[in-house]
Amino acid sequence: MQQKLTLITKEQKAAAGGNASCCGPAAAGSRDLARDLLCCPQAGTAAPSWVTGAAPSPAGAVPRISSAWTAADAWGMVRSRTGAYRMRSTVPPGLYALGEPGRDSDVLVTANYKLSFDILRRELRGLAAWVLVLDTKGINVWCAAGKGTFGTDELVRRITEARLSEVVSHRRIIVPQLGAVGVRAGDVQKSTGFRISFGPVEARDIPAYISAGYTKTAAMGTIRFPLLDRLVLTPMELNPAIKKFPWFAAAVLLIFGLQPTGVLFQEALRNGLPFLLLGLAAVLSGAFLTPVLLPFVPFRSFAIKGWITGMLSVLALHRGAGMHLPGGAVVVAAAYLFFPAMSSYLALQFTGSTTYTGMTGVKKELKYAVPAYLGAAGLSAVLLLVFKLKEWRLV
Repeated sequence: MQQKLTLITKEQKAAAGGNASCCGPAAAGSRDLARDLLCCPQAGTAAPSWVTGAAPSPAGAVPRISSAWTAADAWGMVRSRTGAYRMRSTVPPGLYALGEPGRDSDVLVTANYKLSFDILRRELRGLAAWVLVLDTKGINVWCAAGKGTFGTDELVRRITEARLSEVVSHRRIIVPQLGAVGVRAGDVQKSTGFRISFGPVEARDIPAYISAGYTKTAAMGTIRFPLLDRLVLTPMELNPAIKKFPWFAAAVLLIFGLQPTGVLFQEALRNGLPFLLLGLAAVLSGAFLTPVLLPFVPFRSFAIKGWITGMLSVLALHRGAGMHLPGGAVVVAAAYLFFPAMSSYLALQFTGSTTYTGMTGVKKELKYAVPAYLGAAGLSAVLLLVFKLKEWRLV
C-alpha cells in the first residue's frame, strides 16, 4: 500500500526554523536519506504507507512514521522470512519521528533492515520517540554489529547528520543490546556528547524499560533463542538450498546416466534416485533439523551438529529404510562421506541467524570445516569416478 506524500506546508517549514526542505544547499551533501522522503515530490511520487507526513524539529522537518502495520508490512515480513527479498527490504537511513516527539523525547537506534525497523515502531505504539536508523546495508542489528555496519563510526555519522543535538535537549540515546558488540560507547560520547544506554534484547520490552527509568531487569537482558524463533528462521536456510538443488540433481543424473554410448535416462533415474533422496535428506537435516534441534544435538560446533544429523539421515535411509545404492561399497563410501558433509555445510550457514555463537567462533569453525568439506567432496568424486570406470569395465 502506498499513499501520495503531501508537500511540507508553510506552517511546518516555519515551525522547523525554515529548514523543512532538504533541497537546499545545506542539505545537498547530507546523507540523512530519511528526509529525502519529504523532498520535492514530483508528480506521481508516492511515499511508503508507514510515512504519514512531516514532523517539525529544530533541525528541519523529519518524516513522521506510524506504529501500525499495514497488510503490505505483514506481507513484507513474510517475504523477508522466506526469500532473498530481505536484502532489498530496507528503509532510508536517518531520523524519523514516531508520534509527537519533542525535545525531551527518547532517541532509539535501529538498523535499516525494514523488518527490524517495523518491529521497533510496532512495539513503540503509544509512545512519542525519535528513531535513528543506521545504514547497515539492509542487515539486521545482530548481524550488522558482527559485520561492523552497525558500529561506532556509522552511529556517530548519523547523530551528526541528523543534527540530533539540536533536536533533543538531553544527551542520551538507546541502542539495542544486540548491537553492543559493534558500538564503542565511550568513543560515541567523546565524538558527539551523547551517552549510550544499551536497551533490552527484545523491542517489546522497551516501553517497560523506559518506564522503569532506563533500568533493565534480568529477563530484559537475557538472550533467548527458543524453538519458535529457530523455526521461523529455517525458511531462510531451506530456500537457498532448495533453489540450488536442481543443479545438484542434474549433476547426479548426468553422472549415473553417463555411458560410453551417451546418457541413458533410464539408468540415470534408476541409479541416481537414491542419491537424490539422500541429497534432499541432507538439505532437511542441515537446514531444518539442525536449527530446530540446536540445543539438543551434541557439541557446540555447528559444523559437527550438522554432520551428526546428516549422518543419522544417511543411516536412516540406507540402513533403516533399506535403500539400495548401486555400485557396492565404493558408492556407499561416497554417500557416507558426501552427504553428512553437505548437511554440515548447510548447518554452518545458520551461525548467521543465531545468538549461540559470535564472529570468533564462526571463523574458528570455518578454519577447520572448509578443508574438511573440500576433502569430503574431492574424495567422494574420486570414488564415483572409480565406480564409473568399473561400470564401463575400464579398470
